[in-house]
Amino acid sequence: MLTACSLTALDEKQEDESQKTANQKTETPKPKKTIYDYSLVDLDGKVTQLSSFKGKLLLIVNLASQSGYNDQIDALSELQKTYADQGLVVIGIPSADFGGEELKDPAALRKYYRETAHVTFPIFASASLRGVNEIPLYRFLTDAKQSVPGGDIHWNFTKFLVDRNGLPLARFEVQEDPADVDFHLKIENTLAGKFKKKKDAAKDDKDAKDGDDDSDDE
Repeated sequence: MLTACSLTALDEKQEDESQKTANQKTETPKPKKTIYDYSLVDLDGKVTQLSSFKGKLLLIVNLASQSGYNDQIDALSELQKTYADQGLVVIGIPSADFGGEELKDPAALRKYYRETAHVTFPIFASASLRGVNEIPLYRFLTDAKQSVPGGDIHWNFTKFLVDRNGLPLARFEVQEDPADVDFHLKIENTLAGKFKKKKDAAKDDKDAKDGDDDSDDE
């Protein structure tokens, strides 16, 4: 009797483990996160889902109107006007996190960007972009796993280039001026599908080298 009970329990355990294994095999892997999973609040307090920018090349920049680098705001507007027809959208996010160089009053912020700077690209509400109050979008953009590279924002006017699939492609620090010819060329190459992440470019170089080695063997 005891032997029969033990065998029954063993059979049930094996069946449960088999079922568990089968369930694990049929589980659909979670889709990779993109910026389309996030949202921002605009200057009027309305929530904008970033999925509304699907298919666009995005340049996401943390702005500071009182910064010594604020001439980059005009350069970003020029980028938007120049490449909008090709699919570029510049997204500006004001922040006082870096040296307190942004206006804190929402009304003053709206007036500056709309009436003084006359920006030609979407501007969102001031946000915290590092530390415990960092908004989810920037936790995603600065995630080391994204390899663009990751890590906290260091200063104002850090620029993230996001591809048409919503994945971070490159990161440019404040010293890289969007008015420079080289920066325009990077945007043009990306719009043409010629700009790649460093690790992807390295892989292509390795594949090309391997191909050359194979040719030498023939």
